[in-house]
Amino acid sequence: MILGLTRGWSLTGYVITAILLLPLLALIVQAALPDEAVFAHLFDTVLPTYIANSLLLMLLVGGGALLIALPAAWFIARCEFPARRYFQWLLLLPLAMPAYIVAYVYTDMLDYAGPVQRALRAWFEWQTPYDYYFPAIRSMGGAAIVLSLVLFPYIYLLARTAFMEQSSNLLHASKVMGCGPWRSFWRLSLPMARPALAVGVALVAMETAADFATVSYFAVPTLTTAVYDTWLGYGSLTAAAKLSAIMLLVVFSMVGVERFARRKQQLFQKQARLAESDRYNLTPVKAWAAWGYCFSLLTFSFVLPFAILCGYAFDYFGESWDARFWQYSLNSLYIAAIVSVVCVLLAVVLMFLRRVSPYPSDHLASRLSCTGYALPGTVLAIGVLVPLTYIDFAVNDLMQWFGTQGPGLLFTGSIFTLVFAFCVRFVAIAIGSLENSYKRLSPSLDMASVTLGQSPMQLLKRVHLPLLHKGMFAGALLVFIESMKELPAALLLRPIGFENLATYVFQFVSDEKLEHGALAAIVIVIVGLIPLIYLNRSLEQSH
Repeated sequence: MILGLTRGWSLTGYVITAILLLPLLALIVQAALPDEAVFAHLFDTVLPTYIANSLLLMLLVGGGALLIALPAAWFIARCEFPARRYFQWLLLLPLAMPAYIVAYVYTDMLDYAGPVQRALRAWFEWQTPYDYYFPAIRSMGGAAIVLSLVLFPYIYLLARTAFMEQSSNLLHASKVMGCGPWRSFWRLSLPMARPALAVGVALVAMETAADFATVSYFAVPTLTTAVYDTWLGYGSLTAAAKLSAIMLLVVFSMVGVERFARRKQQLFQKQARLAESDRYNLTPVKAWAAWGYCFSLLTFSFVLPFAILCGYAFDYFGESWDARFWQYSLNSLYIAAIVSVVCVLLAVVLMFLRRVSPYPSDHLASRLSCTGYALPGTVLAIGVLVPLTYIDFAVNDLMQWFGTQGPGLLFTGSIFTLVFAFCVRFVAIAIGSLENSYKRLSPSLDMASVTLGQSPMQLLKRVHLPLLHKGMFAGALLVFIESMKELPAALLLRPIGFENLATYVFQFVSDEKLEHGALAAIVIVIVGLIPLIYLNRSLEQSH
């Protein structure tokens, strides 16, 4: 720590933290205000249904993702079978596929007019829908299946890591005691992996609670859609804030569960992790069964939807490759580039302050600034609209008081609102990336710089920044990708007439015309693959 750090740095950190916390504080204040009986009406009619649906969907998706991720993680970590080395990173690819695109693809395949039911009617000579039963894809169950297929990699990744980190000595002991693969999994590996599994399920539940596009497409009313409909339908910002506060309670409860599970997680004998020779050599039948399971999971969660998207894009290429596609692509790139640069700059200041300041309050600044990442997009949008709308009205009133015409919607009518919301949400990613990089820098570098008479700014410029460039690049890349994919906040906060790729694709999905937006969807998916490739390389280097 540098005792000579000026309070100007600390003040800068406090200002940044206060700005990033402004939407959350404004949301809480707005939720405490009385409204025009809108919330009371919602409470008496549909709010219990919204809450029940949200909790049920979180339970179904968390359980479904756990059931499909756990076998895959066990096979990859503890068994030897064909193509295992490829499946260990291929099973991460579904994270790059937006859930609402998967929802559209499967709805198009499985509804009454889709190819699956048409084929069944042709084979069995059924004439009407009353001649047979086929489960409705647009339902709570359909939404749960689609979200499970997209979100299971969260649990898979944590479970796979937990299984691989378990001591080989314990595995050898279980073999000596006569435990086969199944008994070893059930009695040893699974109990030891429970904290990691709890973390994964909590993350999946949080993502489910924040999802808007999938549940909206499947017409499943949840708290997320309630916030959106209340703001746009009733025009009540206060009622929307109250619903957002309920969502915050749910999300922070999930965060509490995740932290509680991690609190008791301990890892012993890490130096004796599994070697290649420690994996179970399955019989040919079981080995190919493991291959078939992983292949089927990859096919239904990524390969099939992506292949159908490519078919749509090929058939409608002439209609999709137009000026709008290029304009909206440039809009997405422009917004994402600004957000990634701003987030990295803010993260550098906050993490440098945390690194060198002797004051505990300065260390708290970077942690508080990460709070926005836990806010669902619709909740964040309401939190951003509240203070910026107030500022816009205040500026216009002040200009009128001086006898001049006000600038109008200076903030809420421009891309500033969108950039600000994205920065609040994604600065945590940049902070996390820099935090990992800072852990690799020896404190002796700081001490040597102080001994040589370097000021804090010189230390940052001459020593830290040259050594942090990889972490800064990784953080900027991850923020860039997340900004390209973010949909709920963009739908609520975009200026009039402004579209990016995410909102452009969602409009086609809502109009049942994804074929025309398939090319834009493929761009989003391909861009989303970049951080997964980076993550896989990092995992391979760590192991």
